[in-house]
Amino acid sequence: MARSLGMSTTSASSAYTIGAEQGFHATELTRGPWDPSHQHAGPPTALVCRAIEHAAAAHGLAHLARLTGNLLRPVPLGEVRVEVHADYVGRNAAHYSARLLDQGKELARFTALVQREVEDPLPPGTPGHPLPMAPRPPQSSEAVTMPFAGARASYADLVENRIASGRFFAGPACVWFRLRHPLVAGETPSPYQRVAVAADSGNGISAALDFATHSFVNCDLTINLLRRPRGEWVCLDARTALGGNGCGLAQSVLYDEAGLIGHATQSLAVRSRR
Repeated sequence: MARSLGMSTTSASSAYTIGAEQGFHATELTRGPWDPSHQHAGPPTALVCRAIEHAAAAHGLAHLARLTGNLLRPVPLGEVRVEVHADYVGRNAAHYSARLLDQGKELARFTALVQREVEDPLPPGTPGHPLPMAPRPPQSSEAVTMPFAGARASYADLVENRIASGRFFAGPACVWFRLRHPLVAGETPSPYQRVAVAADSGNGISAALDFATHSFVNCDLTINLLRRPRGEWVCLDARTALGGNGCGLAQSVLYDEAGLIGHATQSLAVRSRR
């Protein structure tokens, strides 16, 4: 069922502020549902996405086709830093690697593929096109807040949600996301950063197990995008599959208001809280 739309009180106006020595300070709007001292993985993934976009732009490459993150450790609230390395830069594509760091400790490791965009319209009648649309647009979807929203500000206050189908944390669900606040203070987030903030939520919105009895934290995140996202809204049509062996997989089909944009997957570590 939908929850009330009351928001937590917070003085934070962005997920991150720019800190000293090219670092970033994570505000309470990045706080995740698993531990009050840890960030949700969506905002730091978007922070890495931002750094890779900046590196690729120098070569005229603008389409983030894939971003994969290996989440090595919980990301604490506080200062983080991003390092980006160009593994290969060609005429039409480039491969990047990146690290998310806290005081020199590696928290997550990323790889990305960035492509050059060209105008090349599809021939009429191309099979599978026009691309499919989300079940319902955000304007006709029910406004809700995440079940872990509470007195303490968190990721649930960073994003606005509307449900196109299903229910929060009760199996397959299709949910729209929109940022209420900038990712970095003083900046307008790119379409790719908006997707990265949302895409890590697939395992949560489609949870098949109760948060009170189980944890199902993702160990990685891969986002594949076939085109540049448009607008502020990002939709996740998500479902979780469990193997009964302490492992699972969350898969999300990604949309914007114009239709399909790609997919996201997360490998899960499933544990009973007993």
